[in-house]
This record gives sequence, C-alpha cells and structure tokens, in this order.
Amino acid sequence: MKITVLGCAGGVGGPLLRTTSLRVDDDILVDAGTGAADLSLEDMAKIDHVLLTHAHLDHICALPLILDSVGAMRTQALTVHALPEVIQALRQHIFNHHIWPDFSRIPSAAAPYLVFSPLTLGQTLSLGQRRFTALPADHAVPACGYAMTSPSGQTLVFSGDTGPCPAFWQAVNQQPQVVALIIETAFPNAEHQLALAAKHLCPLQLAGELQQLRHPTPIYITHLKPGAAGLTMQEVQQAASAHAPQALSPGQQFLLD
Repeated sequence: MKITVLGCAGGVGGPLLRTTSLRVDDDILVDAGTGAADLSLEDMAKIDHVLLTHAHLDHICALPLILDSVGAMRTQALTVHALPEVIQALRQHIFNHHIWPDFSRIPSAAAPYLVFSPLTLGQTLSLGQRRFTALPADHAVPACGYAMTSPSGQTLVFSGDTGPCPAFWQAVNQQPQVVALIIETAFPNAEHQLALAAKHLCPLQLAGELQQLRHPTPIYITHLKPGAAGLTMQEVQQAASAHAPQALSPGQQFLLD
C-alpha cells in the first residue's frame, strides 16, 4: 500500500505549494486539493474513490475539475466517500449547476460520472484489502480524519483539519500498528487566537495534543500556512521536541506492508 503526498500546504503560491491531497496506490485520493490537479489525465482517470475529510475549498477544489476532465474517459462512476454533512455541502454549494455541473446526474441520472457514499464516524470502509476508518475531528465545519490500514495491518493516521480533539486521540490509540501520524498545524503561536477561532492547531496546542498519544510514532506536520511555514515548523520542533516532528513534503511516500 503506497501513499503519496500530492499536496500538503495550507495555501498556494509557487510550484511546491499545493493544498491537501494524498494518493493511495493508483486508485484512491484522500482529499482533493490543488495537489491532485497535477496528476496526468491518465492518472486522474484511474481514481475510482475519493475520501474527503471536509468540504473546505482547499481540500475539494480539484474534484470538480477532475470529473470534468476525465469523466468521459471512465467506464464507471467515481465514488466520493464523506460524512453526510460534507456530501450535502458539495451538493448544495458545488455540484449545483451554478458553481459547477451536477455530475451526479450527468451524463444521466442512471449513469453519472459521480456517486456519493456517506460515511459515519468510526465506520471502516474496505476497498479491496485496504481499510479506511473515519476518525473524529473538531473543525469549523463537519470533518473527520482517516486511519488508512494496509492488508498486513500497518496504519497511517491522517488528522485532516482539526483543533484540539480528545476523541481523535482515543480513536488513534485504538489503532494497531500505527507507523506514522500526519497532523495539521496551521498557524504559528502568535496566531493562537486565530487557531482557536478557526479550529486549527498551533505549535503549543499540538504539543499538548501529542501528550495524549500512547504509542510513539513518527510525526509529520501538514497544512502549514504559506508565509509562516518556517516559523511555525521551528515552533513545532521546539514545543514537541520529544516527538521529533518533521514537515510533510510534496512527493513524499509512505510504503505500508
């Protein structure tokens, strides 16, 4: 099971700043930010499933464009898996024939380019021998994280966007064989109040959250805001030095047995 980072920035600006998207093997996306738009048409056409953490633009903006680009190249609908509230937001605000065509009814309701599949927190979705469990998150809109588990049982955990969330850590601690944790830290400590209001993490909050992690595992930081990424990462490494966190990088790969 190969997980490739297509985008991990908290914004755009330049060739290395792409917003959140992870590709699992060749056929699954976890979030569909601007990083997914760099895939070739051939690679886009291979995506059969998209798992969304939430409906904010930086996590979904490539999805409508991918459907428009390769929908006619595919022989089956692309399935979007998400919390019911996320699906409702996509239907109401994106695929509404105003912002973008409703590809859940195009080219026909009987044979669309897009189908939605609702998930509930704690539910495990099996795609082949790979398993994806929706984890709690506490964000400004309905959101979840994901535990991505290989056939052998190794798990990579992705927080999605979240502020402090005890339920997330309870769920993480129940996962066997966690080999890596990707967690957001969007703002530097000077913007602590903004982080609280937006329900993101800053470095001091992250350090407190990591105290709830029972089993040591490599920590990778995502969603760093452009313009303050270097400062924020320096503060992360100071506040959470016991965990030796590293910045997630575009193109980085995780290989799970």
